[in-house]
Amino acid sequence: MEVRIRLQKAGKSSNKTYNYRVVAMAGKEGRDGRTLDILGYYDPAKKSYYSVNKEKINAWVAKGAQMSDTVRSLMKKVK
Repeated sequence: MEVRIRLQKAGKSSNKTYNYRVVAMAGKEGRDGRTLDILGYYDPAKKSYYSVNKEKINAWVAKGAQMSDTVRSLMKKVK
């Protein structure tokens, strides 16, 4: 099974922008599909409002998970 670490829509703020969760999910699942693990969150409306669990992400990557481009850029900000 191919696992992707990607963003999943989580909610909507008052100014019609979305919040996202950083999740691990099967590669064939859609954006709102079933998640395997929740790894953090991200709110693009607030530039520095994100939190990711680096240990969990590194564990999933060690198991062969692929990160999306957006998650990869978030990880660069965290490090």
